[in-house]
Amino acid sequence: MDKRDLAVQYKHSGYNCAQAVIAAYADELGIDLETARALGAGFGAGMGTMGATCGALCGAQIVLGLSKKGTPVMSSARRLYSAFLERCGATVCMDLKGIATGRMICSCDDCVANATDILGELL
Repeated sequence: MDKRDLAVQYKHSGYNCAQAVIAAYADELGIDLETARALGAGFGAGMGTMGATCGALCGAQIVLGLSKKGTPVMSSARRLYSAFLERCGATVCMDLKGIATGRMICSCDDCVANATDILGELL
């Protein structure tokens, strides 16, 4: 199973968006699923249900940082952010879900899949 499908599967198994992305990369990061869940625990529903930055994007940034231990990450982090914005149409959970407008622009599954795909391109 590819990372994209694995991450979406984790999302459907009770993981929040951040946890799902991190868990899909757990093997490569040398962490177990419990650690993946702990790392992403506070990022669900836009950082602690506050509707802020998308959890899938936060999870992807965590994976990026963990995978680039000891090397500069800011350039890659900017590319990740920009690619996510381009593919999903926003980076803020409330905007993605259309809370104010009533029009969802990107589902959680698609945010998780896109974040995972972008990581695959950057790593």
